[in-house]
Amino acid sequence: MGAFTVVQQGKSQFLESLSVTERYTRILPNMLASTFLEIVGGQVKPDSIVYTDSLPMYKALDVAGFRHHRINHKVQFVEEGYNHINGIENFWNQAKRHLRKHNGIAKKHFLLYLKECESRFNYGSPKEQLTTLKDWIKRDNKA
Repeated sequence: MGAFTVVQQGKSQFLESLSVTERYTRILPNMLASTFLEIVGGQVKPDSIVYTDSLPMYKALDVAGFRHHRINHKVQFVEEGYNHINGIENFWNQAKRHLRKHNGIAKKHFLLYLKECESRFNYGSPKEQLTTLKDWIKRDNKA
């Protein structure tokens, strides 16, 4: 079993002028490249640029219609002329710090705790989270 995070950049669903970066986390039932590609293919558009570390499973991205850039942390932390994966590593550091407080989590509940971390990370401070929830309610009431 493993887990991965996809970082997507795009426009806010509420403010067209705001650019957002959101994390999407998922637990993998196994570490097979085919399982990973099936899940990633459902979240990431073909021909997207994908940055990863050098986990062997990610080699499958090279032949799956993505523009794949690997960061080998044994050599460097930023690929020259390209991006880095610090945003993903930041997310996982914060998630681990939050999850440590629970002194262990049952496997059957882990996804819920992980999704809580994802939500906290994507929607910021408690004040920002409350603002987002209020915006969602307003939007739903208009529909």
